[in-house]
Amino acid sequence: MTGASSTDLTPSVCVKVFSAGTAGCVADLVTFPLDTAKVRLQVQGESGLSSRSQGVKYRGVFGTICTIVKTEGPRGLYSGLVAGLHRQMCFASVRVGMYDTMKDFYARGSQNPGIVARLLAGSTTGAMAVAFAQPTDVVKVRFQAQARLPESGSLKRYSGTIEAYRTITRDEGIRGLWKGCLPNIVRNAIVNCSELVTYDIIKELILNYNLMTDNMPCHFTAGFAAGFCTTIMASPVDVVKTRYMNSVPGQYSSAINCALTMQVNEGPKAFYKGFMPSFLRLGSWNIVMFVSYEQIKRLLVRL
Repeated sequence: MTGASSTDLTPSVCVKVFSAGTAGCVADLVTFPLDTAKVRLQVQGESGLSSRSQGVKYRGVFGTICTIVKTEGPRGLYSGLVAGLHRQMCFASVRVGMYDTMKDFYARGSQNPGIVARLLAGSTTGAMAVAFAQPTDVVKVRFQAQARLPESGSLKRYSGTIEAYRTITRDEGIRGLWKGCLPNIVRNAIVNCSELVTYDIIKELILNYNLMTDNMPCHFTAGFAAGFCTTIMASPVDVVKTRYMNSVPGQYSSAINCALTMQVNEGPKAFYKGFMPSFLRLGSWNIVMFVSYEQIKRLLVRL
């Protein structure tokens, strides 16, 4: 994602890692309500959030947001934000910040890395980030999925972020914090390859053909394209990951069992539940993240 600009100083790996983590937090602050709506739509159909007698609780992106605000207050849209920020500082810093370094490694010093080197770099940093940051992702999903319904009392499992880490460890063991790690690795390999490689290639093409300069409009365009491609590729795995990570012990024997159960009980459409909030969230998240990342990176280099 270095682009073709010759006016910028080359940032160090530490600058890229810090910039990526900070930009990920900025993007989460802006887009977190959309992410919460996506998670609620993805887990809808499981016991606890809706039932046949209650009917469908959440309908559409903005309908879901309105329902959450009405039943839980505006703070419900930001349930799990602290864990989300923990996740971005651990996760985005590795998968985005280390991408250029891994791309150079796989390209063996070539000035024009091919698509294979880019895909390998995206897969590698995505897997590394998941292995490192999985506990924060589990806690974030658990917070976003839990709901408080006035008619049925509190359904909240956790009262705070630290308490959530402790409760999961106590009730499910240390392995509970890495629940869904395998589908998350698969998802993030897909996400990274779709997101970072798309951004990298589109930005490079824009600059090589002099369509835009290496500035915000270029970063905006490349970020939007990256979000769209990523949503199409990653939605099925993302739904399975969310369902599995949010499940109670024994509900699913594995991520594959979770996917098969969804297919049998809800049909193939279940794998694209929450697609619109996923796209709105990933599209906006990518725009905010990449624009912030490029600007923070430049600012730090010039200090």
